[in-house]
Amino acid sequence: MISTAVMCLALNLYFEARSESLAGQLAVGFSTMNRVADQHYPNDVCSVVKQAKYDGYSKYPIRHKCQYSWFCDGMSDVPTNDKAMLEATILAANIYHKKVTDISNGATHYHATWIEAPTWTYEMTKVVTIDQHVFYRY
Repeated sequence: MISTAVMCLALNLYFEARSESLAGQLAVGFSTMNRVADQHYPNDVCSVVKQAKYDGYSKYPIRHKCQYSWFCDGMSDVPTNDKAMLEATILAANIYHKKVTDISNGATHYHATWIEAPTWTYEMTKVVTIDQHVFYRY
């Protein structure tokens, strides 16, 4: 039986990094887990992954106001590539159960390489660029 936490992490890997290399997927997964360990964020995987701003009138998050873009981009959150989802789930379980090393160097944030550095990066330390993501930590 796959835990809810592993499934939330797997969905985040699937939607944020399924086209990345293993290293890129590991870094995204560990940056998610590093948020769980950080006092500035919720202390469970699903709450971190689904952290969003709500307008107070709806159970749905405000579009494009989420920590992870896939969660509130208005598109379906149901995986369509079974093979990629299986791979994300296996990797998520290994990350969650600490069976692999954190190659993100403690990153808690990242953005795509094609995006100009967001303002939040000015207060952070850039730690590594892997594939199409630039990773940061406080």
